[in-house]
Amino acid sequence: MTIERTPEQDLPFDVFSKACPSRGTLEHVTGRWGALTLGALHEGSLRFNELRRRVDGVSEKMLSQTLHALERDGLVHREAQPTNPPRVDYELTPLGHEVAERLLALIHHLQGRMDDVLAARERYDEMRGGR
Repeated sequence: MTIERTPEQDLPFDVFSKACPSRGTLEHVTGRWGALTLGALHEGSLRFNELRRRVDGVSEKMLSQTLHALERDGLVHREAQPTNPPRVDYELTPLGHEVAERLLALIHHLQGRMDDVLAARERYDEMRGGR
């Protein structure tokens, strides 16, 4: 199958351009539920409810929407098995693994610097008259 590209699509990808398709993928990956879903799936294949429990606080609707977007972007693979009841497993694709590893590096960095972040918040709140 050959995909025909428009002249605009032949331009280099630039996430800062509102027409660039990479912007949507960046939003899917860096949104709260996307980042947490990718991080959780980095640990291994999970069923929907296992994933929902792992990503504490996500609703079924938001997790479903997030998984659809990540699957469409080629980051998550959905495997449905014809059993009764149906069994659906989610896992990262090779591209999804690459993205998740980079996200997890950022997550671990932030977690390791939370003392600094909390101190900065406290200073900020004191300067602004408390919160």
